[in-house]
Amino acid sequence: MKSLKNKADVAQRKRITEGQLSTDFLDHTLEWRRIFAETWGTFLLVVAAAGGEVVAARGDGAVTPGMRAVAPGLMVMAIIYFMGTVSGAHLNPAVTLAFAVRRNFPWSRVPGYVLGQLAGGVLAALFLRVMFGTIAALGATVPGSGIGNGKALAMEVLLTAGLVNTILGTASGARNIGTNGAIAVGGYIALAGLWAAPITGASMNPARSFAPDLVRGNFGTTWIYVVGPAIGALIGVIFEWILKGRPTAAGAIAAQGARGSDDSTNA
Repeated sequence: MKSLKNKADVAQRKRITEGQLSTDFLDHTLEWRRIFAETWGTFLLVVAAAGGEVVAARGDGAVTPGMRAVAPGLMVMAIIYFMGTVSGAHLNPAVTLAFAVRRNFPWSRVPGYVLGQLAGGVLAALFLRVMFGTIAALGATVPGSGIGNGKALAMEVLLTAGLVNTILGTASGARNIGTNGAIAVGGYIALAGLWAAPITGASMNPARSFAPDLVRGNFGTTWIYVVGPAIGALIGVIFEWILKGRPTAAGAIAAQGARGSDDSTNA
């Protein structure tokens, strides 16, 4: 196990010598900075996504369904711009899983990222509860009226597969941390919400769904928003292999948030 880790570090250092990655990513003493970025970024995302439902209920519909659908996409776009180079701006356990399976991101760092994302989501749900109480189920994602668990699961699988394809696709070329990547990812999230929010809430993110469920103490449908995005992420990775082949250095740069690297480098 140790030899595999050493080999991974050697490979990463080789990329650094070739100008493909920043030394920041190999500095384990800076891991706290990346995890903080994921925690803060996920907090902001969940405040916008779940908070839209809460504020809409509080404001008698002043926040329309269209606004609630677009807000998370705009928030993700902003987060990618201001901290994508720090942590890669995953903001989602399904995205971290996809980058790891795609071999753009080391498995050893997956637990820290996921814990940071979950912590950020829970803090956001607690913030909403303190501010507004438990109205609108704290913005929880649940299947829409007349939508069975099976259909809700299928929808979350589909939506997440598309999201992961968008993220991996722009990361491998146009770069998730660049202008085109931020617009594409934020745009996809908004578009998914505009047409699919009435079906499942268009979560695509276990941290976004788990947090309100935990704070309100209701886990009846939580599994849908964990299993669905996980399966969708794996499907998205398979499709990325079909479309693009082997992982690229540009994808690793985007996933790892390597500051100071050359965006134009290809594997």
